[in-house]
Amino acid sequence: MAVLPMQRISIFALKKNRKEILEWMQRRGTVEINRTDWEDSIFRKMDTSSSQALFEKSRAAASQALDILSRYDSEKKGMLSMLDGKREITWEEFQEKAKNIDVIMKKAYQLQALQKEMEEQKADVLRWKTQRESLQLWLSLDVSMLFRGTKSTAARIGILPGEITVEGLLDSIARQAPEIDALHVEVICREKQQTTVFLLGLKRDGGKLDAILRSMGFSSPPSPTQMPPAQQANEWEQKIQKLEEDIAHNQKAIQELSSFRDDIQFAEDYYAMRIEKYRTISQLAQSKHTFLVEGYLPARNAAALERELAERFPVAVEVETPEEKEDTPVLLHNNRFAAPVEPVLENYSLPKRGEVDPSFVMAIFYYIFFGMMLSDAAYGLIMVIVCGLVLHKKKNMEPRMRKSIQMFYYCGYTTIFWGVLFGSYFGNAVDMIAATFFHTTVTIPPLWFIPMNEPMRLLVFSFLLGIIHLFTGLGVQLYQLFRAKKYKDALYDVGFWYLLVGGGIIYLLSMDMIKDMLALNFVLPPIVGIIAAVCAGIGAVGIIATAGRDSKNPFKRFLKGLYGLYNISGYLSDILSYSRLLALGLATGVIASVFNQMGAMVGDGVLGAIVFVLVFVIGHTLNIAINLLGAYVHTNRLQYVEFFGKFFEGGGRAFAPFSANTKYYKIREDH
Repeated sequence: MAVLPMQRISIFALKKNRKEILEWMQRRGTVEINRTDWEDSIFRKMDTSSSQALFEKSRAAASQALDILSRYDSEKKGMLSMLDGKREITWEEFQEKAKNIDVIMKKAYQLQALQKEMEEQKADVLRWKTQRESLQLWLSLDVSMLFRGTKSTAARIGILPGEITVEGLLDSIARQAPEIDALHVEVICREKQQTTVFLLGLKRDGGKLDAILRSMGFSSPPSPTQMPPAQQANEWEQKIQKLEEDIAHNQKAIQELSSFRDDIQFAEDYYAMRIEKYRTISQLAQSKHTFLVEGYLPARNAAALERELAERFPVAVEVETPEEKEDTPVLLHNNRFAAPVEPVLENYSLPKRGEVDPSFVMAIFYYIFFGMMLSDAAYGLIMVIVCGLVLHKKKNMEPRMRKSIQMFYYCGYTTIFWGVLFGSYFGNAVDMIAATFFHTTVTIPPLWFIPMNEPMRLLVFSFLLGIIHLFTGLGVQLYQLFRAKKYKDALYDVGFWYLLVGGGIIYLLSMDMIKDMLALNFVLPPIVGIIAAVCAGIGAVGIIATAGRDSKNPFKRFLKGLYGLYNISGYLSDILSYSRLLALGLATGVIASVFNQMGAMVGDGVLGAIVFVLVFVIGHTLNIAINLLGAYVHTNRLQYVEFFGKFFEGGGRAFAPFSANTKYYKIREDH
């Protein structure tokens, strides 16, 4: 439960050392640099927008080049390659590679040029293929589509609607112009929607023939070719083949440039760092010979940073404690048990200044609830083995991802714990395998009970855990109020609710009706119920009297008090929300048992064993995937809504140090 205290730092240095100081601070990544909002006659801010734009253009070119490489020459990576993290490189190695940045960028621009040329070639291929397709109806025509006849003849080449035969066309022409006696007709291509035709007659009959054809819906070819269609199509096919050869050649050239992938990745990181550095420079106050850096850093790092700066550069450093009103950034620091749930907390919100870090308390319940929702020892063992191997093999994993894997690793242990308590090992797989294939009875008994046999018992236990969870949240709020020396608020906002809710629950447990409803095997003595009812009444009166204490009007204060008391319904709904522990726990076991039953339906024997193994593997893989997601989502929900709602406001600003925000490489500082 630790939010690291921050200190404000001011660094005064010579401008000639600005490059070395900022690059060193960027590699260190321990100071969040603030933008300087003031300027005067001596100190001014520097406009670096043009340099940033230039670097951004180069970074984008490197990124685009990597996209091109991944499109045409994808790296062969394993399933877990995404967990490899960034490659380490020393500052000396970084500087050495940076000397070749121009050569690297030439390769990136070459990839862009090849890609652009390929896109143009593909567009040409598509255009020529479209043109070639348009000639499909004319391929059997052995003259130019523009042929209009000879000195004594008239030729007509075009399209008629519908499916027409030579005989049908000649009959139509003969009925309308019987005087046309010399006419040759060829059907080039006939389809249901249209027919392409070639007609050749005497020149003197050309006008009459045109009139008849117009009445039949005749139209000229939309894109006539100078040469015969088959010859034209062949010429276009040769162009297409040539373009496709060029495309293949360019694609091969791109693949050959894949050896520069690592260098181009370095270039993208290099320019990302330069963009960040120049953005930071634009935020600094600078005079002709000096510059000023202001920001925040964790108090535990202040002394070391001040000492190292003084050893390396001629600087003046001031470290101060921030004022109460300052908007200091938030950085969490927890032990190995609580740190894995920090990403879950960050997804909701960071604690504001003065608010406690709930990670440790949250971790306890998070692991318990997650394991209870999944509650299968075999599933938990799989989680432990898989996550353990990943943590062992992927030493260079990014910190946030490592924390998430560690969280599932710990959740695997609690899943084993609950699975053993409930006697679930791939559901009822042990019983089913023994009965189906060995015709005997083998059962691993639960250490506690089987939820499917006693769901009400699990429901009551879920409510109990929920009450403990909610009361713990109130306890954290009590701690925060005491720490802030708000003792009256602690009584009004926490103490009275403890009396009301706690007293109400104890009173209900003294009633026979509740005992029968929840199948309890005990009932509290009446005297305990009376005392609890009195406590609940005191709590209710206290809430009515104090919930509206900010209002000066007595009537409004009373109404606000009644409204505050109405929040008791919120506690009821919160407690009921913990029934999801029962629902998801039962769902895991029921679905697992269903898959086991399905696999055993064929019976014993070789075929039965094969079917059982297939159904078992596929079914339980799906079950663990679905219920892992369900357990993750609903465990988060119980923290975000029920738990945080009792004490946590959030709204803290994450600590964002000036650092090397790279994608592929991280600089290892050798001390």
